[in-house]
Amino acid sequence: MAAWRAFHPPWIPEPVDPLVERLKQLRVAAGLVTALGVYTVVAGGFSLDEALENLVTASLVLLVMTPLSVCVLLLVWRRQASVRQLRRPLWRCLVLLLRFVGCVLLAYGLVSVSGSAGMLVLVLGPVTLWTVAFLCCAAVRLNANFFGTAAVHRGLPPLLASVTAWLTAVPDLVTGDLHGLGLTMGIVFVLGAPVTVSALGLLETRRLRRHHGIRLRTHPGVPGG
Repeated sequence: MAAWRAFHPPWIPEPVDPLVERLKQLRVAAGLVTALGVYTVVAGGFSLDEALENLVTASLVLLVMTPLSVCVLLLVWRRQASVRQLRRPLWRCLVLLLRFVGCVLLAYGLVSVSGSAGMLVLVLGPVTLWTVAFLCCAAVRLNANFFGTAAVHRGLPPLLASVTAWLTAVPDLVTGDLHGLGLTMGIVFVLGAPVTVSALGLLETRRLRRHHGIRLRTHPGVPGG
């Protein structure tokens, strides 16, 4: 409940279509595969430290690419209408993003310190476990609403989820870091999640366009946006 209150505030709009909501839930599952890394389990057992390292990487990607992607769309939208009215929802989304990144860094720091805390582990242990559980719930919630960006435009969550999934997976292929898996298995597991997220995102975007007239390239304040 604490994660829900912190990361699903009432200003985030309700879904416009039940099927879009189901697609979003599937996208959440695929996004979590990207965040945690299936190869972490396959290549020698689950590692909390490695999972958190992957989440830190994904959070830093989010911190850079989410504002950058939105800025590109703002340049497109401003040709159709003023974007000044979007400043408030954009600021709210940025606050959620910064709050999540802060939680990720806090959890990673607590897990790192707890391993060598001595007697302090009696205090840090429960705090660390609660923080990690809170972070997991927050990640699930934010994967669904993608930092409330639907309050800016309904088409933003699937786009940003796809961009993030690819940017967190591709570096492993570029650097050849397949975490002990063979080439074929490594490619399948590293690219499986972003391909799935992108496919579901395209279905979600198509559903919004065909059944609700919502187009990503159209300013949210004009018909078709």
